[in-house]
Amino acid sequence: MKYWIAVVSKDHLQNGVKGGFMQVNHGKASALKRIHKDDWIVFYSPKKTFLGKEKLQAFTAIGQAIDDEIYQIEMSKDFIPFRKNINFKNAKKVSIISLINNLTFIKNKKSWGFIFKFGFFEIQEADFTIISGLMLKNEENKGN
Repeated sequence: MKYWIAVVSKDHLQNGVKGGFMQVNHGKASALKRIHKDDWIVFYSPKKTFLGKEKLQAFTAIGQAIDDEIYQIEMSKDFIPFRKNINFKNAKKVSIISLINNLTFIKNKKSWGFIFKFGFFEIQEADFTIISGLMLKNEENKGN
C-alpha cells in the first residue's frame, strides 16, 4: 500500500468527490497509473477555485483507490481526461499551515509550497498518518 498527495483546486475536487473519481494533472494518465487498489490519496487544495486567486492551502479530501483501472471520459471534443475511481471518506478540511514543521515530505520549511507544484507525489506512511488522523478525527468513514 502506498500513500499519495494529489493537488486539486477545491471546486474541481468537489466534482470528483460527488462522482467518486479523481482526475489530476490536467487529465493525464501517468499519475493515475501509479496508484493501485487500496492506495490512499490525500487531496491538497492550494486555491478555492481553479481560475481564482483566493488561497485555501488545506487538505480537503481523502480517499482510497477502489481498483487498478483508469478510464477516459469525454468532457468536450478537445478534452478527454483520464480518471480513477476513489472511495472518498467523510473528512474535514485541515489547514497545512500548522503541519508544515511536522511533515517530512516538506524539506524546505520556508518554501513549503514548492513540493505541491509537482501536482502529484508519494508520501511516507508517517506523514499520511498525521494528515489522515486530523482529517478523519471524529468522522465516520463511508463504506466502513
